[in-house]
Amino acid sequence: MSAGTVVRSPDGSNIVLGEVGQRVLLANSRVRVWEVALAPGDHQPWHLHHNPYLVLCLDTSACRMDWLDGSPPRHLNEEVGAAIYRPVSPVHMLTNQGHSLYRNRLVELLDLGEESSGEALEAPIDTSDGWPENAPARAALTAVLDTDDVRIQRLRTQPEDEHIVRAGPVPLLIVDLAGGTDERPAVRYLHPGDTHLIRNPTRTPIDTQVVDLRYLLATLTGR
Repeated sequence: MSAGTVVRSPDGSNIVLGEVGQRVLLANSRVRVWEVALAPGDHQPWHLHHNPYLVLCLDTSACRMDWLDGSPPRHLNEEVGAAIYRPVSPVHMLTNQGHSLYRNRLVELLDLGEESSGEALEAPIDTSDGWPENAPARAALTAVLDTDDVRIQRLRTQPEDEHIVRAGPVPLLIVDLAGGTDERPAVRYLHPGDTHLIRNPTRTPIDTQVVDLRYLLATLTGR
């Protein structure tokens, strides 16, 4: 069931499903990254996920997740900079019940869902750890989420500092926790072997999340 599909609720009424996010920030054969932004009182319409996905929190507020099948609601209060890994799930909707903006980056992992293609990696296999390339960056890292499928770390770049991030054997996503600027894209995708320079010319730290798509190593190389 995709956006625009009409489903029936337990009370017999018809409901038209919406998209899983409001705006696509990046899309390719591996991932689709959405922005979800809800002002106080706003809600994300009923929707269904066809792919496992990540939720990367940029702005937080008290939220409630309701399920179309009538299951008890789930109350959420995420932490800025935190990440959640979710499987596909029944039809649900999200409402901002708090008093501030709620905003996230929702990353659909297409190879684990609708696009299980088995095609080759975009660059020769590199067995090194990947990133970060410069030693100072390791001291700036904070573990956020570590699973067999994905690893997410938070990288803080201090004022007048810079870090080089290099993708190793699997692609990386670099997500700007401030939401992006003209100089810094909200989301950047690195193919294996690619590098990206994060430079901070401002007077305040820049926080980014770096997402390793670990599952692609096993899926596409047979390891």
